[in-house]
Amino acid sequence: MEYLNPFLPSANPLILFFLISAFLVAGIIKGFLGMGLPTTVMALLTLVMEPTAAIPLLTIPIFVTNFAQYIRSSNPLKVAKNYKYFSVSIMISILITSMFITSYPQSLLTTTIGLAMVIFSLQTMFGIKIPVGSSYKWHVPLGVSSGILGGLSSIWAPPIAMYLISKNYSKDEFVSITGFLFLSGSLPLALGLYISGILNLETILQSLIGLIITLIGFRIGELMRRKVPQDTFRKVLLVAFLVMGSRLIVQGIL
Repeated sequence: MEYLNPFLPSANPLILFFLISAFLVAGIIKGFLGMGLPTTVMALLTLVMEPTAAIPLLTIPIFVTNFAQYIRSSNPLKVAKNYKYFSVSIMISILITSMFITSYPQSLLTTTIGLAMVIFSLQTMFGIKIPVGSSYKWHVPLGVSSGILGGLSSIWAPPIAMYLISKNYSKDEFVSITGFLFLSGSLPLALGLYISGILNLETILQSLIGLIITLIGFRIGELMRRKVPQDTFRKVLLVAFLVMGSRLIVQGIL
């Protein structure tokens, strides 16, 4: 089994089973709902490992799934042009924040992950909006806040989703824009984690295994979408995120 060590984040069979299950479940949720990949993985992995060990395992699955989501949009170049300042703001802030991830107290990382999960759950449940006008001046501050949140937790969806919901985009536009903005943060996150020292050859290989498992789950989720009531599944999932996020906040504070 020695030759498998670079591909495995733990030698404990129970932890390995849990990790495989986490990526499989996350892939199913992503395939079923079109969202929730990093939120699910971080909710589950933080039960058995520190955030700084869990976050690098997400780098390749986040990049590949959001690249696929963005590139399949009807007009990717137009989306990139319209949201270039939002994108650049995310890239810069997520890079700077993630570069120093090993310097932050574990309690800060744990609390931030929990907070991101709670905001994600409540925002998705109730469609919470950020009251904004038509001006692009919101792109930079929202991009910076998203990037800081993503650099600390690997979850930078909440500010993006709350802004886009307020703009009343169609479903296709929403999916293509979120794919672009999620993709924008994935490479700077990986670079920042590499500079910090927690993303290396071993964790890249482990992240690649996570991607394979995620894609299997993604396909299962797509098939489930045709047979399982989506609204019921979504509500149960968001309540679970809310509970797990609240647990992390309490854990981080105490």
